[in-house]
Amino acid sequence: MTKLRPNGEATLRTDPLAPGKDVSSGRLRQAPENFLTPEDIRQVGQGRRDFLRASFLTATAATVAATAGGRAAAAPAATTGIGDPDILNPTPWGSSLGQPVAATPYGLPSRHERGLVRRQSPGLTQVAAASVSFAPLQGLFGIITPSGLHFERHHQGWQDIDPTRHRFMIDGARPEFVKTPKVYTMDDILRLPPVSRMHFIECGANTGMEWGNVAVPTVQYTHGMLSCSEFTGVPLRTLLEDCGADLKAAKYVLAEGGDGSSMTRSIPIEPVLSGEVLVAYGQNGEMLRPENGYPLRLVVPGVQGVSWVKWLRRVEVGDRPYATKDEAVHYIDLMPDGQHRQYSSIQECKSVITTPSGGQTLMAKGYFTISGLAWSGRGKIKRVDVSVDGGVTWVEATLQTPILSKCLTRFSLPWSWDGQPALLQSRAIDETGFVQPGYGQLRAARGSRSIYHNNAIQTWQVAENGDVNNVQIL
Repeated sequence: MTKLRPNGEATLRTDPLAPGKDVSSGRLRQAPENFLTPEDIRQVGQGRRDFLRASFLTATAATVAATAGGRAAAAPAATTGIGDPDILNPTPWGSSLGQPVAATPYGLPSRHERGLVRRQSPGLTQVAAASVSFAPLQGLFGIITPSGLHFERHHQGWQDIDPTRHRFMIDGARPEFVKTPKVYTMDDILRLPPVSRMHFIECGANTGMEWGNVAVPTVQYTHGMLSCSEFTGVPLRTLLEDCGADLKAAKYVLAEGGDGSSMTRSIPIEPVLSGEVLVAYGQNGEMLRPENGYPLRLVVPGVQGVSWVKWLRRVEVGDRPYATKDEAVHYIDLMPDGQHRQYSSIQECKSVITTPSGGQTLMAKGYFTISGLAWSGRGKIKRVDVSVDGGVTWVEATLQTPILSKCLTRFSLPWSWDGQPALLQSRAIDETGFVQPGYGQLRAARGSRSIYHNNAIQTWQVAENGDVNNVQIL
């Protein structure tokens, strides 16, 4: 229930967790954006990753009146109710004509949301064309990532390929694997019956900077190499059957991209035979964006993003993994004894709280909704537990529908913050029974010097002044 107060006083609300108890409305200030200066970026680019965190803390302290953060930056206390000028007085938008129909033919976000963008980490690579940008998970709702905010990872920059000249070829490592090798145009692909499915895609290196210790301040940088879309395309199996591929002899296919990096990846035949693997051209109801592989990419649900080969130009059918550069040298897991393991492409069960999260500030004690995302490369999310005391006690969160296989699942839990320090965590469990590990468990099995496949439980520390910071609990 909402109580109206006299002019100038904040609106008070009844805490849903404590009916009848009048508490201040919890407000949340978003993380400051663009907190690094060009000089900061130069220093981080020289290898000082710890500088990211130090710069962020300084910026947070100086950004009580944050201005560039977009939604709710420096949000004032709630003033709705009797005497609020924004309800009593005419507003410019309520007393004038708006912009004409189709003033922006493709459409753009509100200018008030301009701070919500994907961001490049200056500390990862020295060449922008072979770098990564992170999706702003802290500002998204539901499970679908807007196409314009989908994370990017390129090995030699992105291309905007002319679809009338793009070709897709299927052949075999030996003639007996494919009876009739074919070359398809985009028109050929678009004429075939389509399927649409929602799936997450996560870079194998997502959260990779956190293996050894806390390294970055916000959920955008810790977990932002993660996105989810509705993809539309043709099952690869349909195309292989059209070419007369021997699907009993086949054990792997090799997917090859058409860009300058010559990205190639081995894909086991099992997900292809299941019909899960798509040759996709659509994303969220439109054609793929160039940054995401326009006009054709592979969709391999549950598997790390590097196997979702973009600008797809060829699939070769074979009977063994190909040990290409990006599966023999990169995207391999370092173990505690110094050995590496290969072909560990599945993205295991994982979750993260996106609100409240690092860099945000709880403006006052009271009611908040803890919200986040969970996913598993092995199927559906079965349950998510949330802790506000660093894992001492857990409460089962509410899962929002739809709950789909190898797709993001949104979870939420009501929380009344009493103004005391808190440690927020989420722990996901998938339908196979796999339980997301803590950092202590993960490091015991994998050590602390790896890069890929970090699915440990994330901890956000809420300080007494409301600031939310990235910490780790073993």
